[in-house]
Amino acid sequence: MEDKTSKNNGVDNSEAKEDTELVKDVDYDQLLSAAGEFGRYQVYLFFLMGPFYIFGVFSYFSQLFLTEVSPNHWCRIPELENLTLIERRELAIPTDNSIFGYSRCTEFVANWTEVLASGIKPNDTWGTQSCQHGWEFNQTEIPYPTISSELGWVCDRASYQATAQSIFFVGSIIGGFIVGWIADRFGRLPAAVVSNLIGCVAGVGSTFAQNFLVFTICRFFMGMSYDNCMMMIYLLVLEYVAPKYRTIMANLSFSIFFTLGVCALPWIALACNHWQITSLVTSIPLALAVLTPFVTPESPRWLMSKGRYDDAIKKAQNISKVNKKEIPMKLIEQFKLSVMKSKNQTDQHNTIIDLLKRPLLRRMLFCMSLEFFCAMIVYDALVRTIGQLEFDFFLSFTIISFTELPSLVLLSFILDWFGRKWLTIIAMFVCGIFSLITPFVGGGLASVLCSVVARFGVNMVMNACMQWAAEMFPAQVRGTATSIVHICGFTAMVISPYVPYLNTIQPWLPLVLVGCMAIFAALLCFSLPETANKVMPQTFEDAEELMRSQVMWDMPCIKKKSLDNAHVNSSFEMS
Repeated sequence: MEDKTSKNNGVDNSEAKEDTELVKDVDYDQLLSAAGEFGRYQVYLFFLMGPFYIFGVFSYFSQLFLTEVSPNHWCRIPELENLTLIERRELAIPTDNSIFGYSRCTEFVANWTEVLASGIKPNDTWGTQSCQHGWEFNQTEIPYPTISSELGWVCDRASYQATAQSIFFVGSIIGGFIVGWIADRFGRLPAAVVSNLIGCVAGVGSTFAQNFLVFTICRFFMGMSYDNCMMMIYLLVLEYVAPKYRTIMANLSFSIFFTLGVCALPWIALACNHWQITSLVTSIPLALAVLTPFVTPESPRWLMSKGRYDDAIKKAQNISKVNKKEIPMKLIEQFKLSVMKSKNQTDQHNTIIDLLKRPLLRRMLFCMSLEFFCAMIVYDALVRTIGQLEFDFFLSFTIISFTELPSLVLLSFILDWFGRKWLTIIAMFVCGIFSLITPFVGGGLASVLCSVVARFGVNMVMNACMQWAAEMFPAQVRGTATSIVHICGFTAMVISPYVPYLNTIQPWLPLVLVGCMAIFAALLCFSLPETANKVMPQTFEDAEELMRSQVMWDMPCIKKKSLDNAHVNSSFEMS
């Protein structure tokens, strides 16, 4: 009787154990891990992101090569066109105390036909006037016509370039809301297609612009495509990668393809040899995004948000087939039970308004938004001050842009080891210091090298912050909170095009301002929690605990050494 009871108890205990395992919560990441954490399918997705990163480059950076003009320009005098360039400038243009040694926006008032006939040379007692017949530009610096040189966007219209770029980022803010709504309503793939097609149409439309108004309207719509044209695929692909490889997948692919696009763009512009051709060449490829639904799976998170759990499971099973793995049916059943359990729960659905009511979380959102705001201004201003380095514009752009590759490859392997917080602090300090010294090293190659180091630092910060922001907010409002952070970044980029324009006040002012802002951003990080190697917060309480538990030296590498030492000491004591 006793044996029978024991046996029955044993069966009951075994069945209870199986039931416990069966109802164990299983999330989609566990299905992905079972389907192969990094196999053939993930390699396919890795290369699939490449074209979209290049589309992002074309959308963001193309305006530099459509509007950039040589800083060496002076008034055009039609009557003097038979003279050499130097003779024209020395004869008709007043000298001044600028770094160029001559006025870029005024000319002597004279009857140039009589001056040439008499041989009289003007002097400082002659009257001056603003340029009457447009401008001449040093063709050795920008060797092809840009819309700025054709329409005379210099001197009193020098701010037109910055204004057009600001309108571009206003479009990015509007596009963030519109394309974001499309992504939530219809899926990530339609959003990716729509954003790229908007960019294609706007870029082609820019070629027909014959005035500032039409050009800025086209740039507004190009701005609507920016970020979304690559970030939709970026987010979608990350949802198909197991957590262990997300940092590498997020940064390594970006570093390779974004760098390829940004380093090739200056030479594409030179080969095109005209701003209108450049606009066409960098816009038409975005139409290839219409093929996206045929080569890319829809987001599993979006499918589940629409209640299409079976479709999401099928996506995971497709991955397992390509990776030659098999997801255990028991794990799939556990996932289904977990889904049903979460659907039946009646927990309160918190919103971003609820987050703002909590002081700790409100501070987290404010500080992260301000951090991203500063980082975006620093990044964009460093891009736009390349023309002020007194070095070949196209070569310096390529050299400085190439820093994307080593900085993000390095980031891919040290971000989890070093931590988001201290990596951002150190990289921003380095960026700030080298930005501060750049305008005082004398120009030329020395200034380019300083800019390389500064750009290297902010490259790492930009990508680290994108991942950091997504990891610190609770799951219920993660999408909305990270959208707010990104929109703050776009708001910063409405301002940033005017930073290089400050060189009209003092040549050193733009980069000194950039350096101070970078150092401020580094100090701001001390108010934010470390998220490396920590479970992403699911509830508001989890996020608040993350804020409360932060310490000054919260570095994963130090913690690991401490744990290893503790383990060694414990083993020694036991022996």
